[in-house]
Amino acid sequence: MPAQTATRGDRDARQGQRTTTYGGGSGKASKKAKSRRAKAPLWAKLVTTFGVILALVGVGGLVAVKYFLNQLTSNIQTTSSVLDNDGLGNKTVTAGKLPEGAMNMLMLGLDTRTGWKEGESRSDTIMILHITASHDQAYMISIPRDTVAEIPADPEMGFRGETTKINAAYLFGSQNGRGWEGGAKLATKAIHQLTGIEFDGVVVIDFNGFKGILEAMGGVHLCVDKEMWSSHYVVNDGKVEYATGADPTTKPRNALVFKKGCRNMQPWEALEFSRLRHSANGDYDRQRHQQQLLRAMAKKASSAGVMGNPSKVSKILAAAGKSLKTDTHGVPVQNFIFGLKGLAAGDLIPIKTNNGTYAQGEQGGEGITEDTRRLFEATAADQLPAFLGRHPEMLINDATAAS
Repeated sequence: MPAQTATRGDRDARQGQRTTTYGGGSGKASKKAKSRRAKAPLWAKLVTTFGVILALVGVGGLVAVKYFLNQLTSNIQTTSSVLDNDGLGNKTVTAGKLPEGAMNMLMLGLDTRTGWKEGESRSDTIMILHITASHDQAYMISIPRDTVAEIPADPEMGFRGETTKINAAYLFGSQNGRGWEGGAKLATKAIHQLTGIEFDGVVVIDFNGFKGILEAMGGVHLCVDKEMWSSHYVVNDGKVEYATGADPTTKPRNALVFKKGCRNMQPWEALEFSRLRHSANGDYDRQRHQQQLLRAMAKKASSAGVMGNPSKVSKILAAAGKSLKTDTHGVPVQNFIFGLKGLAAGDLIPIKTNNGTYAQGEQGGEGITEDTRRLFEATAADQLPAFLGRHPEMLINDATAAS
């Protein structure tokens, strides 16, 4: 069960972990790292919508904050059917009340394709955001989408249970007209069973929904660290076209190639970059690409050029609301956002699961290493900072995670 307060040992471990993550020691390198943290908004601020809204306090006061908050929350679809069933929600706090202690949020990213109908999407991105008791620091834990796990039975859905890739849990739950609520419920059950973690909030994100945000922003700046090819686009006579019916496992001679280097990407390019996974590390590279995209979006969203343009802010928040679906364990969305305002100036620290590479599991699929299982146990017991203090190798260096 998540504890309500952090121990002094946890705080000490967290401080030691910060040193490990950002280079350690004193001197120029450490100062540069601190400078990066101070001025670079992190991707979670966009996903959970804290940074943009809170920054508006200094722009237009309370009236502006209420107006823009309404632009966001009026579009968000909410439910209480995910965490109020089967003991998935945090049992240490009454539903409808924001925990005073540490929190765990589950984020499910849908990579929905053009032409797909409801009940055809899988949660290809699965992230757990562990927020410390002080609500000013968060750790990101990614679960590989191809992890073979037991998806538990749900009699209410008529689902008998199945052992398969964990990203299929959302698919099974959303079928037969149950929609995103059924998908989120079954996915949360499967992830709870795999990790032992109870959740204070669930957020479902359709990555296609980010296209509207990117268009409102005018694209983002991204860095490609290795040359990779797209399985969704080809280039014919210098024109980029969607590769209808293409084999996603075989590189065509005219495949769209993302060259190594940094540049401003158009909205469709940025979204495609977040899907790239044709490399030795496959899905782990895609997880990192999605993280890079979200960080870049957060940075662009809170830049002077955006924050000084109320019309652009309004369009961005309206588009963000349309791409988010949530269960906040009975807490009103507005209260949930402002209750975590400390994250606006805090850190999001990425964690490396399975040592950042494929781990062979049962039935020919991907597994979870013993170290990652202990990571889950520490998170469920609210001992994550102390655990990472003993296992700094599981932290992703800031330079590696930066876009």
